[in-house]
Amino acid sequence: MEQNDFGHIRIKVDELIKAKGISKNKVAHRAEMQRTQLNQYCNNEITRLDTAVLARLCTALECKIEDILEFVPSTNGKE
Repeated sequence: MEQNDFGHIRIKVDELIKAKGISKNKVAHRAEMQRTQLNQYCNNEITRLDTAVLARLCTALECKIEDILEFVPSTNGKE
């Protein structure tokens, strides 16, 4: 079976944290999440997105979901 490359979702939490000048500890506290979990989002190591966590991150970072997530289309040349 041929595997299709549909692109991927890039998580931009780390960029947003740096742009806002907020510490990861403060974001983790505001979003009520463990620092290790936040680091997974910052390092794009998440395979399944949790909408509740995304909502907490949006609240903690005072941003919209499109500020956190970006769709990166496939680069395999198919239309």
